[in-house]
Amino acid sequence: MSQSAFIGIDVGTSSIKVIAVGPDGKLLASSSSPMTVDVKRPGWSEQSPEDWWRGTCSAIQSVLAVCDSPEILGIGLSGQMHSLVALDDVGQVIRPAILWNDVRSSAEAEYVRSVVGDQTLRRTVGNPALEGFTVTKLLWLKNNESGHYRRVSKILLAKDYVRYRLTGEMGIEPSDASGTLLFDVFENDWSDEVCSQLQIEKQILPQIVGSDETVGYVTTSATEQTGLKKGVPVVGGGADNACAATGAGAVSEGDVLFTIGTSGAVVAPISNPVTDPGMRIHSMRHAIPNTWYLMGVVLSAGVALDWWRRTSGAIQFDELVAEAATVEPGADGVTFLPYLTGERTPHADANARGVFFGMHGGTRCAHMTRAVMEGVSFALRDSLELMNNLHVVPGDAIAVGGGSTSTTWLQMLSDIVDLPLQTVGPAEGAPLGAAMLASVGTGHFASAKDAGDSWLHSESVVEPNPKNRQTYDDAYARFRNLYPALQQMFASAAE
Repeated sequence: MSQSAFIGIDVGTSSIKVIAVGPDGKLLASSSSPMTVDVKRPGWSEQSPEDWWRGTCSAIQSVLAVCDSPEILGIGLSGQMHSLVALDDVGQVIRPAILWNDVRSSAEAEYVRSVVGDQTLRRTVGNPALEGFTVTKLLWLKNNESGHYRRVSKILLAKDYVRYRLTGEMGIEPSDASGTLLFDVFENDWSDEVCSQLQIEKQILPQIVGSDETVGYVTTSATEQTGLKKGVPVVGGGADNACAATGAGAVSEGDVLFTIGTSGAVVAPISNPVTDPGMRIHSMRHAIPNTWYLMGVVLSAGVALDWWRRTSGAIQFDELVAEAATVEPGADGVTFLPYLTGERTPHADANARGVFFGMHGGTRCAHMTRAVMEGVSFALRDSLELMNNLHVVPGDAIAVGGGSTSTTWLQMLSDIVDLPLQTVGPAEGAPLGAAMLASVGTGHFASAKDAGDSWLHSESVVEPNPKNRQTYDDAYARFRNLYPALQQMFASAAE
């Protein structure tokens, strides 16, 4: 007898991941297709949308084969935010996608700041003008590839392009639209004011669709390429961070999600939109209706420990972390700034760099390893502190990502943010959240919260150790003082 399943697709930068989940939340199959990034010049980062589609087709075929041709009840998508896909008037890709981590558009970001101004940005789109946001990439295209820009009929983001290939329908949902810097996060629509000031024609912007609403159906063409049956409903889906939060159960005010992956993030759902006066943290629409979230981003989290593993000559992460566990909290005064490629929250400084501080004759590799792990955790606390200033009161705190699988790192983070941290399963992240949205959009659950209550289970809970609180408060103060002391030196070194 054929089993039924929901499919979740995550269009990531390093891979396309597809999972199949049964109506009871059981993970039935998982497959991924690796992706490569094309760096034509320093600071550039591009991918071919056609590669996304081929990778998606391959991963879907693998999942269907493992499940022995299941009945697919619905499909949800998640994907990398901000990345610009430009389409012509017949829906063909004009040029490779300019990715979220492409920083060629510094001049355009400054132009947005000067023309629109921080006050209007705060009041409408809720976020600062940074190179990562889609509009700066679109303006770069206008300024540097005018021939391509004149051909643009519609722009999409990564997961929306894959949904277009599945269904033939173009659209974008609020959580990804929030990452364009053209979307009014308060009014839930494209901002007439910002579009007018930047001379962006609104007709090139896709229709806003619901994250958990069916917005199209698998076409005959997509059936031939994926093995899916024609007519399977496809929902709007969500941005990767929004779907990761959904897939971990962080869908309501009071929930806080800590991610220690390649990068790090703190995501806090809120029921009413607010913006940080300094726009040091992001304000976005959630994939959950009538819900927003605040987000702080640490650019180098797990990648910082990986850099230190390679630099120190350690072979295994477990070996490295075991040594760090032998060192007392505070790393004997050694402090690490994890700004290996600049930092997003709270400094928004592309010039910031990694720093070890406080080493002495007795400092060992283990001290420095612990300092790296603590430095990433302090950077996550930076985001939480900003959220606390906006009256976010954490209730249930959840930790996800590779770092959360380390009991040493999990205890360290719990002590530093002074919150109990739980891990949940199945730990499938963004594609699981996408599958949950599909289960809601097809009527299997009334809400993503109901889906999470049914599908997710708590795996572990770590309580903060009150004995370490003062030590970490003192160490965090050292961490906080380092960046202001070095800011000008970072800028001078960049020059």
